[in-house]
Amino acid sequence: MRTLGVLAALWSASWGARGLAQKPEAACGDCHEQSKQIQASAHARVECSTCHPKHEAYPHAAGIPKPGCGQCHGRTAADHARSVHGRALRAGDPAAPTCTVCHGSAHELKPATAAEFRKAEPETCGMCHSQVADEFRSSVHGAAAARGVIDAPVCTNCHGEHSILPPTSAASPVSRTHIRETCGQCHSSVQLARRFGLSADRIISFDASFHGLAGKSGSQSVANCASCHGVHSILPSSDPRSSIHPKNLPATCGRCHPGAGRRFALGTTHQLEGRGEPAAVVWVRYAYRILIPLTIGLMLLHNLGDWVRKLLGRRFRSGAAPARVWQPELRMYWFERLQHALLAVSFTLLVWSGFALKYPDQWWAWPLVHWEQYWPVRGTLHRTAAVMMLAVAFAHVTSLVVSRRLRSHWQALWPRRGDITEAVGALLYNFGVSSRKPPISAHSYVEKAEYWAVVWGTVIMAATGLMLWFNTLVLAWLPKSLLDLATTVHLYEAILATLSIVVWHFYSVIFDPDVYPLDTAFLTGYSVRPPRAEIRLETHAEESAEREVPR
Repeated sequence: MRTLGVLAALWSASWGARGLAQKPEAACGDCHEQSKQIQASAHARVECSTCHPKHEAYPHAAGIPKPGCGQCHGRTAADHARSVHGRALRAGDPAAPTCTVCHGSAHELKPATAAEFRKAEPETCGMCHSQVADEFRSSVHGAAAARGVIDAPVCTNCHGEHSILPPTSAASPVSRTHIRETCGQCHSSVQLARRFGLSADRIISFDASFHGLAGKSGSQSVANCASCHGVHSILPSSDPRSSIHPKNLPATCGRCHPGAGRRFALGTTHQLEGRGEPAAVVWVRYAYRILIPLTIGLMLLHNLGDWVRKLLGRRFRSGAAPARVWQPELRMYWFERLQHALLAVSFTLLVWSGFALKYPDQWWAWPLVHWEQYWPVRGTLHRTAAVMMLAVAFAHVTSLVVSRRLRSHWQALWPRRGDITEAVGALLYNFGVSSRKPPISAHSYVEKAEYWAVVWGTVIMAATGLMLWFNTLVLAWLPKSLLDLATTVHLYEAILATLSIVVWHFYSVIFDPDVYPLDTAFLTGYSVRPPRAEIRLETHAEESAEREVPR
């Protein structure tokens, strides 16, 4: 018996020496088939001892706890713990997915970047989300993934991999505020657009639309990509089942705009400047792009020439006439000053809040758009200012009808033939073409052009603004192309009006040497400027002096 024990000990020692002389995987493979399976998995380079402590003892001790996946994948484990899956697991949900549910056994799991793994994602997620998986399989994305297209988006491309959060979470890539960026990962790629024949301007055209601008400002209620195209069952517009099929657009858009597209076809929605736009929109844009530079440029030249002429006449001309004491001239009654104050406030607020929608990233827009995700401050302010301006316009028209005094004062602003002669003469004089300064009326072309520009701009901005405000009613009764036209006119008219106020009005009440630093008529009603009769006298005096100078 003692001899048999010695032999057994020698055999055991020789087996242990042989096992230690081999690699751990080879030694484990003598008994465990998993060591062969692991060679084709993502853990091929991981030694058995990493996950199986005290494996060298034979026979293996039972009940030795194995380290969790977080030992090597700490960041991934932390992401999973914060996700909806991790929260459900901590809450005791037995169906909550763990690492092995999605990735499989530690000995057989495939790399997550492998085409086989990506292709199987819908089935993997479908184990718990069967209805969503069925919708995805029937979509353009699911069909492409089933064909083995490696660039086709699957579940993790939109929802994330381990840190999957509910759509209601602001940090989720499928939340309302991040849908545009998530879809834009593929649909803003020029390379993918060329490879699959997609339109490369979908994100750009969306960003330029009201939906895109409002979403960029932080609006939580405006439509995004999923609102129109769907979430999982995304289909091409040519498919009758698609939510963006022409026959289904009234129902799709009608979720936010009841009645839209019932009487007229809605037409193209993703419109890029110069592509797919109604002809009227294109022509109006061209017209404004000519009108705005021409008008503002003419104003700048007029005012610059006037300023230079007055500067030379007051500062550098020898033998200048002695300064006269100009008497205050009544320019505005108290009710007119009240109208002017309300008009100035409403116009300033309209410009600020209006351009804040177009340029939400600018620093001056921050005080308005910062609160957009909580409450529509910008839109509310814009509409309030619009109502104020309309009230001022109504009060102005009413005052002209009711008050003979105001009506008589207003008649001085009625256009007449002589205004053209004055304007042409002043332009020629300011441009240096003519050496004779023309006589200027008490209410000249300067005031008249300004007044009637305000009237014209108010009518245009009110008409187009009301169409944009009550867009649902417009879409229910009129073609969408009229709303597109109103949007274009509203924008360019706002640019023209803003530049006109800055260049034309601010010069005449602030920077004109005759009134600098400020014409106080809007406060006191009186303007301390050279009366028009005085200007005529100075003009005649200059003409006489020019005739006396020998040539």
